[in-house]
Amino acid sequence: MYIPSSFAERDLPTIFAFIEAHPLGALVTSTPDEGLLATHLPLVLDRTAGPNGTLIGHFARANPHSRCVTGETVDAMVIFTGPDAYITPEWYATKREHGRVVPTWNYIAVHAYGALRLHDDPQFLRPHLEALTRQHEAGRPREWQVSDAPDEFIAQQMKAIVGVELRIDRLEGKWKMSQNRSQADIDGVVQGLGESQAPKDRMVAAIVQQRRPAGG
Repeated sequence: MYIPSSFAERDLPTIFAFIEAHPLGALVTSTPDEGLLATHLPLVLDRTAGPNGTLIGHFARANPHSRCVTGETVDAMVIFTGPDAYITPEWYATKREHGRVVPTWNYIAVHAYGALRLHDDPQFLRPHLEALTRQHEAGRPREWQVSDAPDEFIAQQMKAIVGVELRIDRLEGKWKMSQNRSQADIDGVVQGLGESQAPKDRMVAAIVQQRRPAGG
C-alpha cells in the first residue's frame, strides 16, 4: 500500500484497536487456478499469538477460497477499512488564496500480511465461534451464546464451514486525514465535515482533528 510518511501509522496497539473496532476484513489470495480470490468475513484478532498477532475467522466450505490452500499454507493479505469521506476544495483556505487545489478522499486502511492456514476440525472451530460470538454479543441486553443452540445442530453447521487462521507477518496502517494540509485548510475540513448531516462525515471530522499535526 502506498503510504506517504504523513499518513503512516506504525503504533501496534493503535492498529490492533482499529482492527478490533472494524473486524470485517477482505481476505485476498492468489492461486494458479482461481486467480485472485477475495472473501469478506468477520475476524477475531488474537493479540498474543505471535509478535504481530493472529487473525482467526471462517467461511463457507462451498466458498472457492476453501480450495485455495493446496499446501500447508499460502501467502495472503487482509484489508480492513474504517470511516471515509469526500473532501471538497471549497473547504480549503488555500482555495480562496490561489485556487490551486483539487478534491481528495480521507480514509483509514490497514493491511495485514501473513501465512494463511485452513482448519476444519471442531476443536478449532467451536472455540473460534464462541469467541466471535462473545465479541459481538457483549453488552446486549440478552447475549446469545453458541451453547444456546442444540449441540447436534452446531456440529452440523460446523461441517459446512472452514476455519481461517492468518499469522500476521507484517502490518501496514494508513490514516489519510488531511495531515498534509495547512492548519487553515484542516480547520476548514473539520468544520465542513462537522456540519454534514452524515454521521460518517462527522466521525471523519473528529479523526481529522485528532490527527492534526503538532503545532496546530
